[in-house]
Amino acid sequence: MGRTRTPGLVQRGEIWWIEKEVRGYGRIRESTGARDLERAAEVLNHKLNEVRKAKQFGVRPTRTFREAATFYLESNGHKRSLGRDAQDLRSLDPFIGDLALPQVHMGTLQPFIDARRKETVSSKGRRKKGVAAGTINRALRIARLILNLAARLWRDEFGLTWLETAPMIVELPEPNKRKPYPVSWDEQSLLLRHLPKHLRRMALYAANTGCREQEVVQLNWAWEMQVPELDTSVFVIPAWLAKNGQERIVVLNRMAKHIVDVQRGRHPERVFTYKDRPVTKMYNTAWKHGRREASQRYQEVLKRPCPEGFKRVRVHDLKHTCGRRLRAAGVGLEDRQDILGHKSSRITTDYSAAELRHLIGAVERVWKPNPHKSPTVLSLVVRKAA
Repeated sequence: MGRTRTPGLVQRGEIWWIEKEVRGYGRIRESTGARDLERAAEVLNHKLNEVRKAKQFGVRPTRTFREAATFYLESNGHKRSLGRDAQDLRSLDPFIGDLALPQVHMGTLQPFIDARRKETVSSKGRRKKGVAAGTINRALRIARLILNLAARLWRDEFGLTWLETAPMIVELPEPNKRKPYPVSWDEQSLLLRHLPKHLRRMALYAANTGCREQEVVQLNWAWEMQVPELDTSVFVIPAWLAKNGQERIVVLNRMAKHIVDVQRGRHPERVFTYKDRPVTKMYNTAWKHGRREASQRYQEVLKRPCPEGFKRVRVHDLKHTCGRRLRAAGVGLEDRQDILGHKSSRITTDYSAAELRHLIGAVERVWKPNPHKSPTVLSLVVRKAA
């Protein structure tokens, strides 16, 4: 540590740091970020002026959006989607990172929006479309969240919020936003026919349990719990993997149980594998190739035009498929929430044998089509008055 040349400043290596006791405030310990003593003295004076204004007049110290974003990331290490939030904040930083919090609003966010929507040309001359409105909206949502936290929750040492008022951040319209597409029984058969065997099993498991892609991909034998009273087993998805942050039970109907038994012994840890290695992703090139082939055969096999939703069907649509079939089979809302792992005050892993039998009975109703009860799906369109 170097010797002090200006009261309140200490040199550590090449950088000057503030080390100063302020009456009625406490001790300030922070870096000036400056190597030059004169510049460091300016930073110190600015800091002391902010302290004086806050103490005497309630004037908020100036904080940049980058500081607020950093504080948000450091305070939310438990959040499962934090990596995606950090990615969005990195894309925002060149445009608003240096701005003071009161300067962040739709006007200063517009250059970010324009840049993200702009078509670009690669060094090889290939044109690349701008990102979708939904991708931009995700970044706008995290910016709005941080500004709201700064205005309502985060407070400094003087009891002042970081921001006086949060601005209104408006998301972009998404006219082409993809809607969920639960597949019918004949569509499921067509799709499975064109998927490789390992993906076919995983897709069937997802459609019969309502599990998300990562809950299928990462399914571990250690999570299997035997239920001797019912001569079956269930899987307990850990909280870190479940979307709602709570452990949940996955009950197996006869189709899901058959698939699990077929996979048994193939790998010491993971349930689903490909060439003796754990599968890391379902929505991959093989899925897209199979989907494309199924779409091309759709009219020939099913004798009707192929819907756009089927042409873009994704793994998560299998969860919606399970949910729709449960509802069509007359399974109540609370049971559907428990089966699909939707957030609820009732979600628990402490089920009695009778409760598990009830849930298994519910999923047993959706492992094959009911010839006497084939639900008709209606598309309701609101027509404008003439």
